[in-house]
Amino acid sequence: MKGSLRIARIAGIDIGIHYTWIIIFFLIVWSLAAGYLPAEYPGWEDLVYWATAVGAALLLFVSVLIHEMAHSLVARSRGVPVKSITLFLLGGMSNLESEPEKPGVEFAIAIAGPLASVALAGLFWALALTGLAADGPAKATIVYMIEINILLAAFNILPGFPLDGGRVLRAIIWGATSDLRKATNIAAAIGQVFGWIMIAGGVFWVLTGNIMGGVWLVFIGWFLNSAAESSRKEVELRAIWLNVRVMSIMNDRPETIDSNSNVESLVNDIYIKKGTRAAAVVEEGRLLGIVTLADIKKLTPGEWQTTPVSSVMTPQPLKTVTPGDNMKAAVHLMAENGLNQLPVVVEERLVGMLNRADIIKYVQVHHELGKR
Repeated sequence: MKGSLRIARIAGIDIGIHYTWIIIFFLIVWSLAAGYLPAEYPGWEDLVYWATAVGAALLLFVSVLIHEMAHSLVARSRGVPVKSITLFLLGGMSNLESEPEKPGVEFAIAIAGPLASVALAGLFWALALTGLAADGPAKATIVYMIEINILLAAFNILPGFPLDGGRVLRAIIWGATSDLRKATNIAAAIGQVFGWIMIAGGVFWVLTGNIMGGVWLVFIGWFLNSAAESSRKEVELRAIWLNVRVMSIMNDRPETIDSNSNVESLVNDIYIKKGTRAAAVVEEGRLLGIVTLADIKKLTPGEWQTTPVSSVMTPQPLKTVTPGDNMKAAVHLMAENGLNQLPVVVEERLVGMLNRADIIKYVQVHHELGKR
């Protein structure tokens, strides 16, 4: 996720925190130190409240991380690679490199997180029974961790996509119907219903005086609503790309330029005249590299005439595809690497260019024609 900072690597999985999580960390500390703890445990010194709040917030961080680690470890055990885990404003996200191909695999991955949260609540409850933390900050922290892990499990198990419960529901419907698209549409629709209920509840809270809680609930509802819609569209795109090959969408007459040409000719003859933003650098049909508008922006206009294209191009090895590659894999490759175009090659010879704009145009026409 963009805007995240890598802080650790556990079991071969990169752990990162998004800048939004830092914001929520301080909000949690403030709400605990100024509200929850004084109300539940009156009479402490201010420093004790704040120290306890920081400790509880850090343990919440660990709880969310364990929840996501459970998803990731189960995914990896079922053959689904996991790139990283990112903790952000509303919790965490396991960044799977591919979607589960079978409903049973998705069910196992989805249920692992809530089960981990329940297990953590049980662990803290057992710790409370030992009497080691009979009173004071330690007891307050343990009680809070029991409550927060039960809350994490309960919220995530709601049957609305893309929450864990929604993924469990999708897996069940997918297994019963053998139709991933139908299962996603149903689970996403339920997720949006939950989202609208939360938004309505948040507005009600604001109107009745609970402004902070209401705004927060509205935000969560909006996030759930938009995430469900995005997930539905993503599955639709996967269905579109299922039987489409790169050769069906690629430009088989891409703009090319010789490596010895100067940048000025590239700008005038290709970027301005042809209205394109990238050109392949070739020699006797063999792909040497690619040069984009972003590469040219590193130079001043006064340098264009004296600078050869070879000095600003991105050389081989490049991310490339072949004409027979599936578009699902090609789109994933572009998204994963933040690319706007992919050279299409056959034995190192350029045969086309796959552009983001052409992909978007294909999807738009596909939807306008009502194709499914």
